[in-house]
Amino acid sequence: MRKLLLAVAAAAIFVVPAAVQAQSPIVIKFSHVVANDTPKGKGALKFKELAEKYTDGKVKIEIYPNSSLYKDKEEIEALQLGSVQMLAPSTAKFAPLGIREFEALDLPWLFKDDETYSNAMKGTVGKWLFQKLEAKGITGLAYWDNGFHMVSSNRPLTKPEDFKGLKFRISGSKIADQYFRLMGSIPQIMAFSEVYQALQTGVVDGCENTASNYLTQKFYEVQKDITVSYHAHLQYAVIVNSKFWSGLPPDIRTQLEKAMVDATDYTNLIAHQENQQLRLPRSRRQASPRCII
Repeated sequence: MRKLLLAVAAAAIFVVPAAVQAQSPIVIKFSHVVANDTPKGKGALKFKELAEKYTDGKVKIEIYPNSSLYKDKEEIEALQLGSVQMLAPSTAKFAPLGIREFEALDLPWLFKDDETYSNAMKGTVGKWLFQKLEAKGITGLAYWDNGFHMVSSNRPLTKPEDFKGLKFRISGSKIADQYFRLMGSIPQIMAFSEVYQALQTGVVDGCENTASNYLTQKFYEVQKDITVSYHAHLQYAVIVNSKFWSGLPPDIRTQLEKAMVDATDYTNLIAHQENQQLRLPRSRRQASPRCII
C-alpha cells in the first residue's frame, strides 16, 4: 500500500505541472515603434483588449511600444525568426525584403483622400500585396491608416527651392528618397526612435510624418515649421509570423481575426479623427509649430 501511495504521489509531480501548462494562455508579443497614444499605439492596445476578451483569456497579448523590444530595422527579421509574433511596420519596410510592389504605396499624391486609400487597401490591391508576403513567412492581417504625410523643418517650406540642401529623415522608402533628391534635399534613412535626437542635434534638418506622430513624439519641440503638404500616405501592415499563426487552434485564430477586424475599424477611425483635430490652427492647440497650409 505504501509503495502504491508513493507511486501515485510521484506521478502527481509530473501530472500537475502538465495540467498547469495546458491552462497557460498563448502569449503573442506585439512590437511597434511608436507611442501608446498614437493611432497605431491605441490600435495595438484595442487589439489586446478585444483578443483577450474574445478568447476568454486563452490568449495574452504583450504590447511593446516605442521600439522597447526591437527597432524598426530589426523587427521584421525578429518576426521571421519567431522572436516576436506580431508587428505593425509601415509598408515601406517591405521593399528591402525584395517585395518592391509595396513601394508604389509611397508615390506622392497616389491617393487623393482617405476614402480612395481605404477602398484600395480593403479591395484587391491590399489582398494582392499581402499575398506577396507569404513567401517570406509572413501573414498580413490588416492595414492600419495613419493619414497623410506633412513635412517639417526649422524654416518655411513653401516651394521646391526651400528644400535645397536640407537633410530629411526618411524611413527607408526608395520613393521618398527620390522625391527628396529631386528637390535638392539629402534623404537620410534613420530608425524612428532616433529621429527626435537627430532633429535636436542637427543630424537632420527635417522629416516627413503625420500630425499624430509629430505631436506624440514631441517633434514640435525641435521643429519650427510644418507644411501641410499631404504629399504621401502613411499606412502600417499588421503582420504575424506565418508558422505561428497557422499553428494556432482554428477557433482561437478565428477569434483573433475578429478582434483584428474590430481593432482595425477602431484604429482607422481615430487616425482620421485625430489627424484632423491636430491640424487645427495654432490659436486652438497648444505647443505646436507654425503650420503652413
